[in-house]
Amino acid sequence: MNIYTVDAFSSAPFQGNPAAVCIVRDEIDLGLMQRIAFEMNLSETAFVRVGEQPFGLRWFTPRVEVDLCGHATLASAHVLWETRLVGQEDKIEFSTRSGILSARKHGPWVEMDFPTEAPVESPAPPFLSDALGVRPLWVGRTRFDYLVEVGSEEVLRGITPDFSLLAKVECRGVIVTCGVQSGGYDFASRFFAPAVGINEDPVTGSAHCSLAPFWSGRTGRNSFTARQASERGGTLKVRAAGERTFIAGQAVTVVRGETAPLFD
Repeated sequence: MNIYTVDAFSSAPFQGNPAAVCIVRDEIDLGLMQRIAFEMNLSETAFVRVGEQPFGLRWFTPRVEVDLCGHATLASAHVLWETRLVGQEDKIEFSTRSGILSARKHGPWVEMDFPTEAPVESPAPPFLSDALGVRPLWVGRTRFDYLVEVGSEEVLRGITPDFSLLAKVECRGVIVTCGVQSGGYDFASRFFAPAVGINEDPVTGSAHCSLAPFWSGRTGRNSFTARQASERGGTLKVRAAGERTFIAGQAVTVVRGETAPLFD
């Protein structure tokens, strides 16, 4: 199979969030996909099955298959356009565990249509405050994650989690966010998911399915420019639209290759 490494939510290499994208034409074994993802050792490895419409798409961390991933979907669409498996003006649709997801090009930006995962206010679970080392202003829960609001960007950037303790929180991951009044951004976030093998994800598209409706409720606005404040960092444009959330980013390919004959 052909395999690519793409830096998603970035216009330059070695920034944003790297994802592996494997282009496959036949069904392959679940265990093999998981072993390849473990070998790639990135936060997500995507498997795109071509030759069918919509394209099949599955995502794996080094440890588990996940139900929704933004940056690896962006990377997958980028590869399909870059390799001309899809026309430059064509809309791409993926069949996934979270239903049909789509992507369109708008110049250098790719906009994805994702399901909204609005957080509902809930009590903070045991260990959460201690694991993050901060006092939350607000805590909410989504189908996948906890969302925690903190008071400032300084607090957000200063978080040094206790990952062994954070892994005990029963969820996919923990989104931490705050409002921002500088740099052209509306809000910032970080995403921690040690329970699925990712201590800190560089840029998490799917987290913005929760962040967009959360900040829409806070501000009365629908469109935002967001920054994920990880070490690599990434920029997203997000739009809350009821049951759907539109997430846009840029991407750049940094590695192109193919698997060895042992996979034949």
